Amino acid sequence: MDHVFANRLSSARKMAGMSLQDLENKLEKYVTRQTLHKYEQGKMKPNSKALLAMSNVLGVPVDYFYSVPTVKVELKNVDYRKYSSKISKVEQVAVEEKAKENCERYLELEHLINPSEKVEYYTYKKVIENADDAETAAKTLREVWKLCYDPIPDVVEMLEDKGYKVIELDAPDGFDGMKADVGDKKIIVLKKGVNQSEDVVRKRLTALHELAHHTLTFSKNLSDKEIEKLCHTFSSAVLYPADMAKKELSKDRFHFYQNELVLIKERWGISFAAVFSRALHLGIITSFIYRKFNIGYRERGLHLNEPGKFMSKEKPVKMQRLVYMGLSKEILTINEAAYYLGMSAWKFKKQLHQIV
Repeated sequence: MDHVFANRLSSARKMAGMSLQDLENKLEKYVTRQTLHKYEQGKMKPNSKALLAMSNVLGVPVDYFYSVPTVKVELKNVDYRKYSSKISKVEQVAVEEKAKENCERYLELEHLINPSEKVEYYTYKKVIENADDAETAAKTLREVWKLCYDPIPDVVEMLEDKGYKVIELDAPDGFDGMKADVGDKKIIVLKKGVNQSEDVVRKRLTALHELAHHTLTFSKNLSDKEIEKLCHTFSSAVLYPADMAKKELSKDRFHFYQNELVLIKERWGISFAAVFSRALHLGIITSFIYRKFNIGYRERGLHLNEPGKFMSKEKPVKMQRLVYMGLSKEILTINEAAYYLGMSAWKFKKQLHQIV
C-alpha cells in the first residue's frame, strides 16, 4: 500500500504540473519538500491532515491516492502536433501523465463492459513522399470508410466508432494534440474546449492530423517540418475532398468573398486558412494569391475570431456510453461509475436521471 500511495502521489503531482518545491509552496510549507520526497519514495506515510491538504491542492479525491489501476499503461510512440503545440517540458510531462491516467480508466472500463470490441483502423502502406501522396492517402481513407463526397458530421465521433481512443484533457494554451500507442490501442489526445461557443474546426483538423501520424509512413528523407505539412495536407483533404473543392472554389474567378467562405466552413467544417491551403495545393490559386490572403486574414483579425460556425460537438463520448451501459447492466456501482468518469460521486449522482 505504501508503494501504491507513493506512485499515485507522484502521478497526481505531475498531472498538476508541479515540482516537489511547487507542492511545498502550495501547501504553505505544512509539508516540507524533503517529507514529500520521502512520501514519493515510499519511506513515509502522511497523516490524515497532510493527506487532505495534498488532495485539495492537487485536485484529486483522497481515494485516488489508494486506488490501484488494474490496467498498466505505458505510452509509446508519443508524438505531438509540432509547430503549433508549444509547451514546456513540465507541461509535456503533465499532459502525458493525464493521458496515461485517463487511458488506465478507459481501458479498465472497456475490459469490464465490452472486452471484444472490434476496431477498424485505417492503414495506408505506401510511403508518403510528397503532397500528392498525402492527397491520395486521404482519398483512399474516404473510400475505405465509405465517406463518399459528403461532409463529415463529427470527426471525433467517427474516430471513436472506428476504435480509436479519443481523450480530451485540460491542457495549456500551447497544446493542440498528441498521439500515442498503448499496446495495440491507438490513442488520440485533444485539448478540452473552453465553452460551448468555441469554434470546433481547429479540433477537427487536429484530430485528423493525429490520425495521419498514426496511419501514414513518411519517407526518411523528409524533415519534421515537411512531415507536419503533409499531415496538414492529409487532414485537410479528408475534411474537404479534392473533387468538391475544385467544383466549389473554381479556378476561373477573380475574387473570393468572406460570405462564401462562411458557407463552405459551415458545410464542411474547415477553416478559411485550410480552404486556401487546399486551393493552393490543388492549383486553384497561385502562391501570390495565397500570400495575399494570409496577409489580409491577419490584418482583419480573422485568425483570432473567424466568422462562421460548424455545428458539431467534437467531444469524445465513448467512455460515457460505456459507463451508462455498465450502470444499466449493474456491472458498475454509482461510485465506480463516478471514478471512471473522473468526478466525485456526489456530483455524478446529482446529474444522473434514471428513466426506467
